[in-house]
Amino acid sequence: MHLTTPVHIAHARQEIDYTKRILLIGSCFADNIADKLKAHCFQVTANPFGTLYNPLSIARCLEILAHNDEKALSEHIIQHNGLYHSFLHHGSFSCADKELFANGLSESLKQGTKALQEADTLIITFGTAWIYEYGGKVVSNCHKLPSNAFTRRRLNVQEIANTYRLLLELPLFRDKQIIFTVSPIRHMKDGLHENQISKSTLLLAVDELDGDYFPSYEIMMDELRDYRFYADDMLHPSAIAVDYIWERFATTYFSEETQREMQPLHQLYLDLQHRPLHTDSDSYRAFAKATQEKLAKLRERYPWI
Repeated sequence: MHLTTPVHIAHARQEIDYTKRILLIGSCFADNIADKLKAHCFQVTANPFGTLYNPLSIARCLEILAHNDEKALSEHIIQHNGLYHSFLHHGSFSCADKELFANGLSESLKQGTKALQEADTLIITFGTAWIYEYGGKVVSNCHKLPSNAFTRRRLNVQEIANTYRLLLELPLFRDKQIIFTVSPIRHMKDGLHENQISKSTLLLAVDELDGDYFPSYEIMMDELRDYRFYADDMLHPSAIAVDYIWERFATTYFSEETQREMQPLHQLYLDLQHRPLHTDSDSYRAFAKATQEKLAKLRERYPWI
C-alpha cells in the first residue's frame, strides 16, 4: 500500500561534490537549501541581494553581478519613512544611516560578483510570476510604500523564458551548471487561484529553458501534501518537509561517495554550533579541544570550512 504519490527523479547527469562552488539565488526556499548545504560544509553563497521572488528581479540581480555594475545600484535607491531602501534589495539592507546603507549595498555587490564568477553551480528558485513596477521598473521589494505607487501585473511564460535565454548567453554563465527550482511556498496574498496560475507560469517558463529542473514544488504538492508537513502558517514547509526535500536533492545531485563525505563534516558543523551551559568544566574543555583538532585535520582537505 502506498500512502503518498512519489515523485520520481532521475539521478543528475552532472553531480555536485565538495570541489564545486555553489551560488543560490531566489525565494526563501533557496535560503532553506543553502542552509542545508552550509550545515554540510559545502562552498556556498546565497542571495547576495537578499531574498528575491520574481524571475525578473532575480535576472536583474544576476545581470548586475555579471557586469559588476555598481552604477546600477544607485539608480534604485529611495528614502521612505526615515530609511534608505533599494528596490533591488531585500528590506534587511534598509538603513537610516546613508553611509552604512551605501556600504552594505557595495559589499553585497562585491561578495555577489565574486561568488558568481567563482560558482560552478547556480541554483535559481522562482517564487512568483507576479511583479510590481515602480516608475516602469520591476522592484524586488515594495518596502511598505503605498500600493498605489506600483503597477502590479503577472509575467507571461515567454517574457520569463526570453529574459533567461538572453541572460544565460552571457559568457560568464556558459560553463556553469544551472539548476532551476520553483518554490513550493504558496503566495496567499495573491489569492489561491492567482497563486496556481503564477506557479503554472513559472513551471512552463522553466520547461522552455536549458538547465536542470529539481522538482521541489512537485515533492511538496504531491508527496508531502498532508498539512502535517507544513509550518504553523500552513504555507511554508515544516522542518521535516525541508529535511525530506533536502534528502531528495542530495540523492539526486550527490554521488554515494560525496554523501559519505558529508557525514563527518555535518557532525563537525554541529559540534561547532554547540553552546554548553558550563564552559569551564573539564568535560567541555576536552570536547572543545577534540573539536578543534578535528577541524584542523579536516581543513587539510577542506580548507574553506
